[in-house]
Amino acid sequence: MRILIFTLFLFLSPITLEAGAMMVDGKAKVVDGDTIAVGENRIRLHGIDAPESGQSCDNAIGLSYKCGQAATDRLSAIIGANEVRCDVKNEDRYGRLVAVCFSNKINLNEQLVFEGLVLAYQKYSADFVNAENIAKQNAAGLWGGKFVEPWEWRRGERLKSERSSSVDPKACRIKGNISSSGKIYHTPESPWYGRTKINTSKGERWFCSIEEAEAEGWRAIRQ
Repeated sequence: MRILIFTLFLFLSPITLEAGAMMVDGKAKVVDGDTIAVGENRIRLHGIDAPESGQSCDNAIGLSYKCGQAATDRLSAIIGANEVRCDVKNEDRYGRLVAVCFSNKINLNEQLVFEGLVLAYQKYSADFVNAENIAKQNAAGLWGGKFVEPWEWRRGERLKSERSSSVDPKACRIKGNISSSGKIYHTPESPWYGRTKINTSKGERWFCSIEEAEAEGWRAIRQ
């Protein structure tokens, strides 16, 4: 009996290990500062949160710049022509894989935090808090100026410099409208998009992605 059990363990063990751990590797397309795509897999970088694509921050001398785009550009530069390897941890509610990814032996998640381009997402993980503390001490990236945390920005908080400037429709084109039906978002493909006007004084707003809108409790228009 002991021999039989040992034999079964040797046979089953490799399958169990493979089912419990997943790795994705290959050429990556950078979607934004904390999201990449490898083949058909859309991957959210674990433990970090990048400024949104349409988000602006102030640098050390008070000049506004696109901090979301800066994170995206830097992630693209770090990866370059190299392939990435992603160690998958789980899957988020949008069906994206959540992973720690490496390129040319660089931990992409940690490097972006270390350079101050993204924040450690402590709501979900403390893995990159040390890297963030170093970024703070060095006044690196975001920490050298003023910014709104991405999770607060998605709730509608803005820097004074952002509130005083108009939203770039090319960056954030999804309209968040409030009606008797509730909070509805309209993409440019919506039949009501052209007729929908945004009144920010009523709490209506622009979104840069469907994920951002849905994360804030808005829903798509029912066709």
